[in-house]
Amino acid sequence: MADDADSQESRTSSYTTLAAGPDFRHELEIKRSRFITVLRRTDSEDGARALVAGLRREFHDARHHCSAFVLGPDRDIQRSSDDGEPSGTAGIPMLEALIRRETAPGVTDLSDISAVVVRYFGGILLGAGGLVRAYSESVSAALELAPLVNRSRLRLCAVRVAHAAAGRLENDLRAAGYVMAETGYESQSTVLRLALPDSPRVLADAAGRLAAMTAGRADLEPEGTDWVDGPLRC
Repeated sequence: MADDADSQESRTSSYTTLAAGPDFRHELEIKRSRFITVLRRTDSEDGARALVAGLRREFHDARHHCSAFVLGPDRDIQRSSDDGEPSGTAGIPMLEALIRRETAPGVTDLSDISAVVVRYFGGILLGAGGLVRAYSESVSAALELAPLVNRSRLRLCAVRVAHAAAGRLENDLRAAGYVMAETGYESQSTVLRLALPDSPRVLADAAGRLAAMTAGRADLEPEGTDWVDGPLRC
């Protein structure tokens, strides 16, 4: 739910991250070595380390489980691990692939994402330069195909309506282009929530349109701010 304190601590109002859902996986074979990249949306260091731990169990016979993660709207937490590869040949190239990834022309804002590359050694030594390229390419290739979303800090506003009217009103609001957030249910009403840019003009306009849709029977109730997923910017 909304948290104004967290919002005020962040210097940015939007960033790009992995779409919510299952882990994204992609595999490359380079000189007989298998590089299995797993991406997961994570918002804490514990979550990132849990991904590594889980993959160690799943791929218990692999030689390396190298990792990198970037966390926070301002990308202020960045970590990486070579996990036994020569120093600087795996974790750092993976981290750079994350932080240098352009999500729009000239925009590098990818965050809240963890990457683990599981390597099965194929018997051919790649050398330091070859390892750097392999780990960087593994993460970059996965990001090319992974589903990404824009995550924006928006103002949440509640609309309380009778249960019977909620479905139609939600459809009308979506058709008007509004982003819907979490729906709640009370004994006498359904609570629809809109996620709006935090602007007095936008809020006033939304209140006016809501009044027109409901013949003045519903009000817009500002609740605070929260981070909400939306389409990736072009």
